[in-house]
Amino acid sequence: MKLCIVSDSHDRADHLAQAVRDAKALGAEAVIHCGDLIGTQTLGPALALGLPVHVIHGNNIGDPGSMHRWAAGSSGQLKYHGADARIELVGRRIFLVHYDDYGYAMACTGHWDLVCCGHSHRAEVRQVPSVNGRSTWLVNPGTVAGLAAPATWVIGDLATMHFELQPLGGPPHPPDPNAQHTPR
Repeated sequence: MKLCIVSDSHDRADHLAQAVRDAKALGAEAVIHCGDLIGTQTLGPALALGLPVHVIHGNNIGDPGSMHRWAAGSSGQLKYHGADARIELVGRRIFLVHYDDYGYAMACTGHWDLVCCGHSHRAEVRQVPSVNGRSTWLVNPGTVAGLAAPATWVIGDLATMHFELQPLGGPPHPPDPNAQHTPR
């Protein structure tokens, strides 16, 4: 299963929709948004593309009541998890949190296959050694809004545990089959 991983859209509905559109073209089947969506209406164009969307709120919460109403009326397409989320997709344990330092700490526990975070607007994809001798993928897609940093998002493949940073606005780059990564 391929994922579109985004964060920090900050009411930029067009940027969010472009990332989801590009990810869908690369085969993404779901979207993970790591917070600072702000206004619920920011999701409208992205939801119109038909992929299921998992959302947490971040430190720029917006209107949680509106988010709950949209999720309740979405026939399961929009899943609003609140401050953080523990989800499982195709057998992979995934933790979502907005704050990057909290994300790093959760990756260190070794309880997760993938931890996705945001907040810093600094894109990062790496494996973090954990206390149990394994490692966990830590993905911060940066800011899809392009605020104080380039507009970026990540395409991820849960089958191969390969994650690749993508620029917004340019042609999406298919994952490099020769890239070095370590599946778990």
